[in-house]
Amino acid sequence: MRRIIFHIDVNSAYLSWTAVEELKHGAERDLRMIPAIIGGNQKSRHGVVLAKSLPAKKYGIRTGEPVANAFRKCPNLVMEPPDHELYSAYSHRLMDFLHTYTPDIEQVSVDECYMDFTGIAHRFHSPVDGAIEIKNRVRELFGFTVNIGISNNKLLAKMASDFEKPDKVHTLFPEEIQVKMWPLPVSELYMAGHSSVETLKKLEIFTIGDLANTKPELLELHLKSHGRMLWEFANGIGNDVVMSEKSEAKGIGNSTTLPRDAETREEAAKVLLRLAESVGARLREAGQRAGMLSVEIKYYTFETASHQRQLVKQTSGDTEIYRTALELFDELWDGRPIRLLGIRSSKLAGEDEPEQLSIFDLPSVNERKKLSHVEPEKRRSVAVPTEKQKKLDKALDEIKRKFGDQAVQRGRFLQKPGVDRGDKNEYNG
Repeated sequence: MRRIIFHIDVNSAYLSWTAVEELKHGAERDLRMIPAIIGGNQKSRHGVVLAKSLPAKKYGIRTGEPVANAFRKCPNLVMEPPDHELYSAYSHRLMDFLHTYTPDIEQVSVDECYMDFTGIAHRFHSPVDGAIEIKNRVRELFGFTVNIGISNNKLLAKMASDFEKPDKVHTLFPEEIQVKMWPLPVSELYMAGHSSVETLKKLEIFTIGDLANTKPELLELHLKSHGRMLWEFANGIGNDVVMSEKSEAKGIGNSTTLPRDAETREEAAKVLLRLAESVGARLREAGQRAGMLSVEIKYYTFETASHQRQLVKQTSGDTEIYRTALELFDELWDGRPIRLLGIRSSKLAGEDEPEQLSIFDLPSVNERKKLSHVEPEKRRSVAVPTEKQKKLDKALDEIKRKFGDQAVQRGRFLQKPGVDRGDKNEYNG
């Protein structure tokens, strides 16, 4: 039996949850039925649109645009402020309910999750019947609606859940890709950000089908590794492993909400470096090495996105964690201002467990590519001095424990804006 995965997504979550709460307290209006948004300050009309109703969407109002623009499009627009404590409460209720079906649930944001349906599929006539039951019970119990996408991997399940809304169930199995997904604009593909879409248009790639039938080597030439990933997504290639809470708890990570939104790669890179040092230190303190790393971005619109990678070699080193995190960030970021950044490690192994080394003992795929032209007998001389780096990391950990996190800083933190000094291990104390 092939794996069955659901992607469950709350329809316009912030607005829906606010509407349900208002109706509970006797409101005569339903925000979902009128032109309405969740946004910033009503009087100053500052901030951005975080969620919108379907009637508001008909006026051309988009999530992420300035509130002032939304009011110009629809002067009679109703706006309510965000209430993240309320959203968290509703999110917990939803997840608690979904766990009554199966523990195999991976929550990826406050309003969406993946469910591995495979283990409970025998209880239903079909996956669609199971999804319809869940969808209808959510509406009856909580008063809001969800879309559920069904496939045999997470990518296609997510794409399916974005089809017609609200309160719908859709399938997108591999045999349905050409009919259901390929005719869509390439901008509808998961992880196809504005910058990537503009590059693809210059290559006369306008639909997901065009992308799927383009040589991946051409895409890599223009979009590097992100181009290969988009080609795989266009062809329905995706991960089918749902990481349940139990598995997630085995990881070590750190995230930070920024005092002001990061708008450039340089700003984000400095944050990622600090996070990499924090995660590396915690891994070393726990006596663990990571086999997988993921990066999370929360945009100023409160939308979240994440990307993960299996490492060639398990590590607890700051430099390798940072390098991998930055590569993941470059593949993930769509150019919008960033409110939160996070790095998480998983697939941990003890430091005393046997370590699987790559043939050249190098910490990243990119570095191995750079060495591909070097004669085999000379490669060892340019490889990263792993043991030396480990000793350096541990020495720095000890200094920071004694004198505080600011006692020693990488030179990268002190460089002038716009100057890229590479990934050298430079410290200033």
